[in-house]
Amino acid sequence: MANTSDIRKGLCVELSSDLYFVVDFQHVKPGKGNAFVRTKLRNVKNGRVLEHTFSAGHSITTARIERRPYQFLYKEESGYTMMHNQTYEQITVPEFMIERPEYIKDGMEVELVVHAENETVLACDLPQFVELEIVYTEPGIKGDTATSAFKPADLEGGGRVMVPLFVHQGDKIKVDTRANEYVERVKK
Repeated sequence: MANTSDIRKGLCVELSSDLYFVVDFQHVKPGKGNAFVRTKLRNVKNGRVLEHTFSAGHSITTARIERRPYQFLYKEESGYTMMHNQTYEQITVPEFMIERPEYIKDGMEVELVVHAENETVLACDLPQFVELEIVYTEPGIKGDTATSAFKPADLEGGGRVMVPLFVHQGDKIKVDTRANEYVERVKK
């Protein structure tokens, strides 16, 4: 058991017999009345986000979760096949459990979030930064570089980000998977 002062992003809580991840939270102390915690919770099963308010000091039930290292092997119709790095056990993870599946590459190291009591997979976390090749982007127009202009770029795997004009087709770039943003061009 925990209380509202223990709430943080990424915490897994049990609410109405369902599991939720805390996406965002805010402690509020109004000038008049009692303090409370306003949260945004993402349902583990279906991914829906709901807003819930807890009164300050309210007891919450947290779920014990573990983060385990896995390696992505291949994609099938039923989902993404992952292999545990130490035991070589293979499991299939449905696509809706991966926040940005378009950034997954063969052999990529990922972390699976597993409910420790019943050994069910709750989510798949990609590394924060991945290096991907640009498969298509329009060429930059000479003279447009005076301002920080961006253009869309299609990436291997099907992702799409906005990149600066100096980035060309065939370049490798580093992408932030959590913010879905271009970070830098990777030197060859």
